[in-house]
Amino acid sequence: MARQKSVSTGMSDKTSDVILVAICAVILLIVAYPLYYVLIASFSDPYDVYAGKTFLLPSGFTFDGYKAVFADPKIVSGFLNSVKYTVIGTCFSVIMLYITAYPLADKNLPGRKWISLFFVFTMYFGGGLIPTYFVVKQTGLMGSMWSLFLPGGVGVGNMIVVRNYFQNSVPHDLIEASEIDGCSKFRTFLSVVIPLSMPILAVQAVFAMVAYWNDWFTAMIYLGGKGEPLPLVLRGILMKSSAAQEQAAMVSGGFAELNKMTEMIKFCAMIVAAVPMLIAYPYVQKYFEKGFMAGAVKG
Repeated sequence: MARQKSVSTGMSDKTSDVILVAICAVILLIVAYPLYYVLIASFSDPYDVYAGKTFLLPSGFTFDGYKAVFADPKIVSGFLNSVKYTVIGTCFSVIMLYITAYPLADKNLPGRKWISLFFVFTMYFGGGLIPTYFVVKQTGLMGSMWSLFLPGGVGVGNMIVVRNYFQNSVPHDLIEASEIDGCSKFRTFLSVVIPLSMPILAVQAVFAMVAYWNDWFTAMIYLGGKGEPLPLVLRGILMKSSAAQEQAAMVSGGFAELNKMTEMIKFCAMIVAAVPMLIAYPYVQKYFEKGFMAGAVKG
């Protein structure tokens, strides 16, 4: 009896690769095009943008929006303040995550369960803005940059991710071996745990960087107009332009021109605020997926 040849009904590897690449390309276009659109719109005439004439290339190319944004004397100080707050806040947040997550990863820690419940409780129940404002005011932090960091020093969700990373990805035998060789717990933490946890550190650094760079509301509430970060400065520029637009509404010809400038400033402000993070992200992107998945809960 002749042996019947089996017929494969599945797709070949080449076909499946082509389909996956096509799907990824479509997703990339969906995600990247809005940012690209804002970029080309910032160099375009706003009326052309709203008329639908801007699609792949700028229409009515102009730098007027960027000139208006960078003409404000606060733009440089705002940028430097944002860099300072982002660097200090990121370092502070990562340090706080590590010094809370690492002890809680030790199963022999006395009261570990109750300490963990204390942290988790704060994820679901909080006082809100008004009690937090009074705490910041009564502790003398108003007007200080530390008011941006201390109230939310530990992100509990991120802390749990880091704790899981320590439990699942840092070999306990290696920690015991270092202690047997004479390392103190602090030396073990610095020389063994931190080098092995660089992927999760990079992930948490990215989260903190983005959060502190984009945070304008906390600065508006607590800094009292002193040391404004870049997003708050850009917000002020946009508000001034909008106010001037309203004042010119009764002036013949003035409203249209100011309305045009306001729309240009909106797009330019978004690009100015986003570019530093877009430049910094590729340097830590290679650690992002590895660190995030390694810190996830494993069933």
